[in-house]
Amino acid sequence: MTGYTYVRTPLVEPDWRRLPGYRSVTAAEWRSAGWQRAHCVKTPAQLRAVLGDRAGDDFYDDLAADRARFATMAMLLPPQMLNTMVPGAEPDAEALRADPVRRYMLPLASDRHPVWPSHPRAERDSLHEAEMWAVEGLTHRYPTKVLAELVTTCPQYCGHCTRMDLVGTSTPQVTKNRLTLKPAHRRELMLDYLKRTPAVRDVVVSGGDVANVPWHQLEGFLRQLLDLDSIRDIRLATKALVGLPQHWLQPGVVEGVARVAAVARERGVNLAVHTHANHVASLTPLVAEAARALLGAGVRDVRNQGVLLAGVNDSVGALLDLCFGLQDEAGILPYYFYLCDMIPGAEHWRIPLSAAITLQDGLMGWLPGYATPRLVCDVPYAGKRWVHQAVSYDRERGVSAWSGSSFYYDPIHTLPEAGRHWWSLQ
Repeated sequence: MTGYTYVRTPLVEPDWRRLPGYRSVTAAEWRSAGWQRAHCVKTPAQLRAVLGDRAGDDFYDDLAADRARFATMAMLLPPQMLNTMVPGAEPDAEALRADPVRRYMLPLASDRHPVWPSHPRAERDSLHEAEMWAVEGLTHRYPTKVLAELVTTCPQYCGHCTRMDLVGTSTPQVTKNRLTLKPAHRRELMLDYLKRTPAVRDVVVSGGDVANVPWHQLEGFLRQLLDLDSIRDIRLATKALVGLPQHWLQPGVVEGVARVAAVARERGVNLAVHTHANHVASLTPLVAEAARALLGAGVRDVRNQGVLLAGVNDSVGALLDLCFGLQDEAGILPYYFYLCDMIPGAEHWRIPLSAAITLQDGLMGWLPGYATPRLVCDVPYAGKRWVHQAVSYDRERGVSAWSGSSFYYDPIHTLPEAGRHWWSLQ
């Protein structure tokens, strides 16, 4: 890539006291997971109480309009994550509108595409995971791997959430589906299925976010997984490592991870943590400290699975900045970047397959091979595929075909005029 120069850049924890609502917050409070959870921002009014009036009425009105007309996810923003927006100054409206972390954590009505806010083929459960439930919350989509959704909440809600049909509280646009079984019964049925299905060797434990599962319940479930000889890989999925690293720094949690990791190591099971960072600004020394605490407790790997988002990380430079921050400073392995899934309201975030192919080509050669992330398309029914694996690709209409007669669609506003006209007639 021409124009990019690697320079090692240490992570910085922005001074939260620059924000009017946090000026009296102590370092001890900031490091407290309980304080962070108790002070999550859930409404435009609460955001204004933190940021003050510099953003102006138009910004808060724009945010409120998005909640009323478009949002598929409730607002839930930990102070840790909010503090990474406009990190160098007390933010005003112009800086907030341009901020990459804000763009996916606090979408505005003016962000949404005015003609195509949703693709005509968008679906609430865009990957059809619920169709593949072996038991409630256990998606058996791949021959040897399952996804176990233990909980339907997260410590933070990202606007582009692929499980927007199930995760979080309802919005004016989306009445969420609900898990019906009691958590203990659901976990029991999952374990029973895995006992009866020895072809499964890999369990992704997710939700929602495992950071919202009480630790004693999560540890009990993991220990029962480790009792199954067929299980060789366990991955814990948590955005909280980036959005609420304070959770993973709690002594009781770190000690619990160490207990589970010791059993995994004894039994030859690969225990990893997967997190979600989309921009280098969200990486701070606290994130690095939490990642290294997990590695020190015996987790084999901490890996990042980001999403390719327009205006956030859709350039080679932005992706390299993030990957070098993850690899060099935070101890987190760059692993995957997904094309944003085809959920309602996501067109302003999504990029075409052709752009992802160009980005993958541009990343090659900069990072060690094991730390070069794979850019993938999670194709309905087909599963994850590298962006170069499309069987055919009609760039005029933005339709790519994949194995198993599955299709993915580029955002319509990125197509040439003939393609936009074709879709307008459908």
